[in-house]
Amino acid sequence: MALVAAGVAALALVAGACSSSGGKSTGSGTAPLKGGTAVMAEPPAQTPNYIFPFMDPSVSTNQNLFDFTYLMYRPLYWFGYGSQPVVNTSLSLAGTPTFSGQNVTIKLKHYMWSNGTPVTAQDIMFWINMMKAVPQHWFGSVPGGFPTNVSNIKAVSSTELTMTMNKPYSSTWFLYNNLSQITPMPAAWDRTASGPSNCDTTVSDCAAVYAYLAAQAKDLSTYATSPIWGVVDGPWKLSAFNADGHVTFAPNKSYSGPVKPKLSAFEEVPFTTDSAEYNVMQSSSSSTKIDFGYIPADDLPTKPAGSSAGANPLSSKGYTLAPLYAWGIGFYVMNFQSTTGNGPIIRQLYFRQAMAYLMDQQGVISGPLRGYGSATVGPVGSTPVSKFLSPEGKQGDPFPFSIAKAKALLSSHGWKVVSGGATSCVDPAKCGPGIAQGKTLVFNFPYASGLSWLTSEMTELQSNAAQVGIKLNIQPQPINQVTSVAAANCVAVKTSCDWDMANFEGFTFSPDYLPTGDVLYLTGATSNYGAYSNTDNDQLIEKTLTSSNLSYMYNWQDYLSKQLPFEWQPFPAYQITEVANNLKGALPQSPTLSINPENWYFVK
Repeated sequence: MALVAAGVAALALVAGACSSSGGKSTGSGTAPLKGGTAVMAEPPAQTPNYIFPFMDPSVSTNQNLFDFTYLMYRPLYWFGYGSQPVVNTSLSLAGTPTFSGQNVTIKLKHYMWSNGTPVTAQDIMFWINMMKAVPQHWFGSVPGGFPTNVSNIKAVSSTELTMTMNKPYSSTWFLYNNLSQITPMPAAWDRTASGPSNCDTTVSDCAAVYAYLAAQAKDLSTYATSPIWGVVDGPWKLSAFNADGHVTFAPNKSYSGPVKPKLSAFEEVPFTTDSAEYNVMQSSSSSTKIDFGYIPADDLPTKPAGSSAGANPLSSKGYTLAPLYAWGIGFYVMNFQSTTGNGPIIRQLYFRQAMAYLMDQQGVISGPLRGYGSATVGPVGSTPVSKFLSPEGKQGDPFPFSIAKAKALLSSHGWKVVSGGATSCVDPAKCGPGIAQGKTLVFNFPYASGLSWLTSEMTELQSNAAQVGIKLNIQPQPINQVTSVAAANCVAVKTSCDWDMANFEGFTFSPDYLPTGDVLYLTGATSNYGAYSNTDNDQLIEKTLTSSNLSYMYNWQDYLSKQLPFEWQPFPAYQITEVANNLKGALPQSPTLSINPENWYFVK
């Protein structure tokens, strides 16, 4: 698993949007039109701001990964086949890896970089060596994980690479959660400001190469003109980029993949709020026609029980409604190493359980989400339905909403609960180590702005907490700022760790597609944002990596769901998409959140 929104890392109710270069969609014919410009509406207050595919946790968002870099720089293995989160060998740069004991062989297909050079095994080595050199700057890095769990890595030819696993692993886990992370990088990037380097063969050269490329990636004004970022192997390349979020892609005429772009251009446009995007969707006079848009939570048609969606409010405008549920979980982060004075409180399991009881997951789903969401029941997603969710997990929320239970937990652990006031510790021996008498429960709590449903959830949580004397100073901020706060301190073991809670909504299982927990919850993992550490948890996770026996995954998730390394919250439908009837090839949508605008085309 890895944060890609976010992201790692930030997951939100968002959607892409497209527009033809012509007028409003009026029909649903089948005759393909050559060319046309498709315009994708970016998530509210979420714009691409990092182009280098070797992403630090602070910039690992869905917008940067799936809607930006993957269009230009293809991962070694592509995941997402129809509506299933599985490997797609037809769109991968390599064939399915072969396993012989602990030996792994990867054979590349014929792909070319846009500068005329082939994609080679040395380009894979470039990526792997950089992971060895600067693991702290790769959002999917896990102590003891890839590539430190392999040896004898060799590019035996330009098209073949071999490696040896340090012990027997599940071949599915190794493909889905290890090799899935690799994005081959061109030799043209193997350089510093002083000139060409040799990161592809010499690990000690890689830190300087990373520093140079990361610095180049911070200069957003050069994205469309840089000779570095202009070398692509994906179906698209940048033709224009503005830091405000306006992005234009042109087809890569040298693309070697099986599906060539049918459009003449693909654009992404920014919106500060979901309501602003919806105003454009509804307008007949807007200069931007959105053909693939999304509905804000406030405007969702209520989903009747047992149905996939409610009545489409934009059907008269020529749209088809298509909800997308991503493979992931919802949560907000608590900082176990907080230096604000609240760290000792957060480390108390009873306090985390009290906070869990204050989150009304079903109320949020039926209320602001209008039925388009599912309760997060632990570290394994409950939607889409999979064999990985334990029987216990299928029973639902382990901490159903209860103000009374939250109050009882605090009262029984030495706190004087003052509803509407300031609950304070009156018995430090019960409150827990490091919690002084008179300590009150006050926490700063930034959350991702621009999403009305999340704002409603946070306002309700603040109100619920106040009923047991907990003060949450909720602060709406751009999602990039929220993820930066959570990623910049404790993950890298900084001397300062001055934040308590942060809500960037959740996590999708990509580019680690099996929900084994090693990226998010293992001690020291780069994307373990709250710096949670539990030896029992680490040992349980280890068993899920070396065996495909689902009982190990069930044992682990049933344990961790009650330990609350994060605070579970509803996982919304990732987007309630509205597709123009004259736009084809955009459906079905992938639960991995990858997009393939090279498949899109307009019809008469």
